[in-house]
Amino acid sequence: MESDNQNLSSLDGRSYPLIIITGLSGAGKSTALNVFEDLGFFTVDGMPVTLVPSILALFTHENPRNYRGLALGMDLRQSDFASEWEKVRHKLKKSSISLQIIFLEASENILVRRYATTRRPHPLESLSLGLEQALEKEKDILSLVRSDAHLVVDTSGFSIHDLRRVIQEKWEYFGQSFSGMRIHLISFGFKYGVPSEADMVFDLRFLPNPFFDPELSHLSGKDKIIADYVLARNPGADYIIRTRDYLAFLIPLVVEEGRYRLTMAFGCTGGRHRSVAVVEDMAAFLKGKDYMVSTEHRHLNLG
Repeated sequence: MESDNQNLSSLDGRSYPLIIITGLSGAGKSTALNVFEDLGFFTVDGMPVTLVPSILALFTHENPRNYRGLALGMDLRQSDFASEWEKVRHKLKKSSISLQIIFLEASENILVRRYATTRRPHPLESLSLGLEQALEKEKDILSLVRSDAHLVVDTSGFSIHDLRRVIQEKWEYFGQSFSGMRIHLISFGFKYGVPSEADMVFDLRFLPNPFFDPELSHLSGKDKIIADYVLARNPGADYIIRTRDYLAFLIPLVVEEGRYRLTMAFGCTGGRHRSVAVVEDMAAFLKGKDYMVSTEHRHLNLG
């Protein structure tokens, strides 16, 4: 194990992105791994947490220049998962490795439906533990890993193709420097549901709505004419100034607390105009403050 630590210390995380993909069973881990494989990563699925340092050390030793990075699908089937994750996390923190963790989750009713479709048993399901109880136990076991995740993705409303698209869009997010706070901004429509992974939710339904203007309704918040309609005059102009000031005050405090991931969701009625315009503005503002920012317009094309 000492040789593993030496190899881990020599691995340049900037040259070889190292990503662990984990989360609730049935939330899309295999699909996400396939996406990273298509992106040129060396991928391993069903990885017991105790083997993570060894596979990283092997990856270092082989010096695999033909791969863009390493993506591991982490498995919780071992009985002592939580305690072993603590050990591995401590070991990785002591090394020079910058590890990215993607945590996939979905609502319980969606996971139950997916298992009913595939007819596969849950890893924790047994004669004494039904599917719903197994899902609850899994969520509890993985709570520590979720709190460590750099990105949490709720796949409840996703098809396989939606998840593939989202992961590909977020590759720019993971291609950035690995140090510092990561901020993920989501625009959404309240009529389609609030993103469950959001740490903070902002309601923008008080802003002027371009949807009711026949000449503007077909456009989106990415169009300048819509952004001006929503934000160039009050209350939008005043809201933007006050929200920028609030985030400029808040985020350094979040960083000081030791967190390295913050997900903020901005919602309007349909998720096409007001929320998109505000997210685009906030993303530009925060990038100007040298934060690592990714955006997701979750319901842009549903209206």
